[in-house]
Amino acid sequence: MVKLLLADDDARLSELVKEYFDGEGYEVTHAWNGREALDCMAMEMPDIVILDVMMPELDGFDTLKHIRAKSSVPVIMLTAKGDDIDRILGLEMGADDYLSKPFNPRELLARIKAILRRATQEKDDDPMTDIDMSGVLLRRKDRTVHVTGELVELTTSEYTLLECLLMVPGQVLTKQELSEKALGRKLTMYDRSLDMHISNLRKKIGNLESGEPRIKTVRGVGYIFVDSTDKS
Repeated sequence: MVKLLLADDDARLSELVKEYFDGEGYEVTHAWNGREALDCMAMEMPDIVILDVMMPELDGFDTLKHIRAKSSVPVIMLTAKGDDIDRILGLEMGADDYLSKPFNPRELLARIKAILRRATQEKDDDPMTDIDMSGVLLRRKDRTVHVTGELVELTTSEYTLLECLLMVPGQVLTKQELSEKALGRKLTMYDRSLDMHISNLRKKIGNLESGEPRIKTVRGVGYIFVDSTDKS
């Protein structure tokens, strides 16, 4: 049974989400604020965390910061509708996805399934097919990434994006392709989550010795991972 931790001080919404996901066979633990959520994290070890941004005592951003210091568990942020800055901040801080309030529980379920499906596929990959390229070593056996020998912590979404790009070095992957492969959904207008994940990933894996970014933008099309061995 999938363990879901929901942190939200909205009693009505939390009750509706819990009732819906109980019916879908999920084990739901509810926290009223960020501090309770961190306590639950230590005891329950959830498979996925849903964090509301606006919570008393410890808000969603600070809670996410504490979680990411210790864990790469998938996190979906719940944000106010139309509040772009909340969505951007959440993604910059390592959230895997976001959903604007009010939302349909069915959409939340679809996003959770997409994230968990990616995590499962990554675990089931052949451990012998590690990828070592341009100073980046992606080890599928334990889902770790090392850059010039140093371990780098990535979220589930960042890991999957990097894997997709590394599998076709030197080739452009369109934003639509990356969104469907790595985030599990079609890219929609004004959806900046893919760009934010790529931005975070770039910061974490850094540049080549030449100073060029390992992940290049192909304006208006998508992204490409640079294979430094192909450079003349």
